[in-house]
Amino acid sequence: MTVIARQEGRAGRITLARPEALNALTLDMIRDIDRVLKLWSGDAHIRLVIIDAMGSRAFSAGADIAEAYHTGRQGNFDAGRTFLREEYIVDARVACFPKPVVAFMQGYAMGGGVGLGGHALHRVVGDSTRIAMPECMIGLVPDAGGTHLLAQAPGHLGEYLGLTGHRMEPGDAIFAGFADHYIPESRWPELIREAADSGDPACIEAAAAPVPPAPLAERREVIDRAFAAPDVAAILASLPDDDWGRTVRETLERQCPLSMAAALRLIREARAHPGVPEALAREYRFTWRAASDGEFLEGIRAAVIDKDRKPRWRDSIATLDPAQVDAMLAPLGEDELRFPDLQPTRPPLPSGG
Repeated sequence: MTVIARQEGRAGRITLARPEALNALTLDMIRDIDRVLKLWSGDAHIRLVIIDAMGSRAFSAGADIAEAYHTGRQGNFDAGRTFLREEYIVDARVACFPKPVVAFMQGYAMGGGVGLGGHALHRVVGDSTRIAMPECMIGLVPDAGGTHLLAQAPGHLGEYLGLTGHRMEPGDAIFAGFADHYIPESRWPELIREAADSGDPACIEAAAAPVPPAPLAERREVIDRAFAAPDVAAILASLPDDDWGRTVRETLERQCPLSMAAALRLIREARAHPGVPEALAREYRFTWRAASDGEFLEGIRAAVIDKDRKPRWRDSIATLDPAQVDAMLAPLGEDELRFPDLQPTRPPLPSGG
């Protein structure tokens, strides 16, 4: 059993139970979560939902993408597209859930893990938490509603986080708006029991400890100056010639140029037109095409299959044709992502900082 779903007191509890795989999400896990969320949304005995995970290493390191790679290499893109569609619907369901959702995110929370926990109403982090959206490294874009969260970050921090995949520690995660409360992890079990017994998340807010330092806040000015630039080439040209700037430049030069250009556009569109379901629908246009028309298969080959960390991208930052970005983000017609049974029930999450 890779998802343990049960009722405890006045809470519906979802525990990711695949710690040996860093709680990477499979289609079966997504379907189990979607089933209980739909059930609990109309259950008067359930007053809140608590999402946590087994193991100390990860809340969820993202989606289990190996199957999508192997089927994609055979020219079958349906498996990956089905997974993404159903995953995104669950992410939207969490964001629009009519009752409070509390997520306890220890260890790695990346990609699909951010999609599951990052849209909860109360997002708890501890000392081990490391949150990131590293998709540009593998030929994808920040997804699972991540572009909405990135767009809500202070200034142009979202562009920096989305393009570099920078891993945020607890203070940075709260500053950037990816989390709400820092609570030492030793206290989590008792707080989960208290919240489940009462059906009230007030104990979570009351237990919040002082937020740890946020190193990103100290770099906010230089990040804003560089990542406000109109495109990736201009961002590179705007980076300072110091150790930090050189490190960021090296990181960007390793990422997929197509992914970065598309991510930049998606984050800025999400800033102009906020909303988790809306962001998911825009992201899906890229990810639906990522294996068939984009660079996803090469990105996964280099990062996960061969692990040589040397992707051979088709284009460089300088040679990428903007028309390719247009094509990857064009509407999908009858394949557009839709949410027929969801209604927004609460406003967008507040921005951090």
